Amino acid sequence: MLRWAVTFLVMAIITAIPGFGNSAAGAASIAKILFYIFIVLFVLSFLFGKKAFK
Repeated sequence: MLRWAVTFLVMAIITAIPGFGNSAAGAASIAKILFYIFIVLFVLSFLFGKKAFK
């Protein structure tokens, strides 16, 4: 999922260079949403993974 967030971030940067504002904003918002989902899943797996090994 982090790979998708980075992909959309790169797409946002590439489309922002020539000035395609709408597509850059769309890709950036998708990248931001995927990044936050990744962070939440990482924290949950970290917390529940530690409990499984105790």
